[in-house]
Amino acid sequence: MLGAIVGDIVGSIYEFNNHRSKDFPLFGEDCKFTDDTVLTVAVADCLMNNGNYTEYIKNYARKYTGRGYGGRFRQWVSSESMEPYNSWGNGSAMRVSAVGFAYNDLATIMLESQRSAEVTHNHPQGIRGAQATAVVIFMARQGQSKEEIRETIAKSFGYNLNRTVDKIRPVYVFNESCQGTVPEAIIAFLESTDFEDAIRNAISLGGDSDTLTCITGGIAEAFYDGVPTDIAKKALSYLDSNMREVVEKFYGSLSQSEAG
Repeated sequence: MLGAIVGDIVGSIYEFNNHRSKDFPLFGEDCKFTDDTVLTVAVADCLMNNGNYTEYIKNYARKYTGRGYGGRFRQWVSSESMEPYNSWGNGSAMRVSAVGFAYNDLATIMLESQRSAEVTHNHPQGIRGAQATAVVIFMARQGQSKEEIRETIAKSFGYNLNRTVDKIRPVYVFNESCQGTVPEAIIAFLESTDFEDAIRNAISLGGDSDTLTCITGGIAEAFYDGVPTDIAKKALSYLDSNMREVVEKFYGSLSQSEAG
C-alpha cells in the first residue's frame, strides 16, 4: 500500500505536465498526496475495521477535500446516495492495493477487490481493473515470476501486456479509464529492475501520471519486498498524522496476520 502512496506523490506534479523520461528528481518540488492516497488509505482503514467501503470512502473524501477527485465522484460524495454510478475509470484500481496485501487467497482477493470497486465503479471494466491490480499484488507477494504474472493477467483479464515501455511512451495519451491505465501500469512494473525503477518507468509513460504510478507502486512494493527505507520515510512525511497512523496500523496488522 505504501508503494501506491509513493507513486501518487511522485506523480502528483506530472498528471497535467507529463514528463516522458526516467530522469527526474524522485520527489520534485510541489509534490503532494492526491485523491489516490486518500482513497487508498480509506480502503486500508475499512479493511482493518471490517467496515463499509461506501461509508469509509465517502467519509475520507469529505474530510480530505480538494485533492483532485473526478467530477462524478465529487457529485457522488456530496450526495446522500449510496448507489454506484457505473464508472469504468481508473479510480477503482488506484485505491485497491491494500486488498492485495491484506488477504492470502485468490478467491477472497477477487471478491474484496470487486466490493471495494463497485461502490462507485460497478462497470465491468472498473471492477476488472481493481481485480487485476489486486491479483498482480497477490501473485507478486507469493513469489511468482514476472512472466507468470504477465501470462496469468493477460489470460484472465484480457490485457495486452506484450508491449514495451519504449513502444508505449511516444503514443500514450492521458487516459482515465481502467482499460487504458492498468495494463500500462503493469507493464511499467514488468520492465523494472527495482522499486524506484518501476516508479520511473511509470512516470516516463505520461498519461494520468499520479494514478498510473500509484498502481505501479503498489505492485512494485509487493514484488520487491517493500519500499526502500529512504523513499518510504520521505513519502510518509507528506501525510498528516491520521493517515500515517492508519498506514502504520495496516502494516502492523499484516505482521500480526503473518505471525499467526
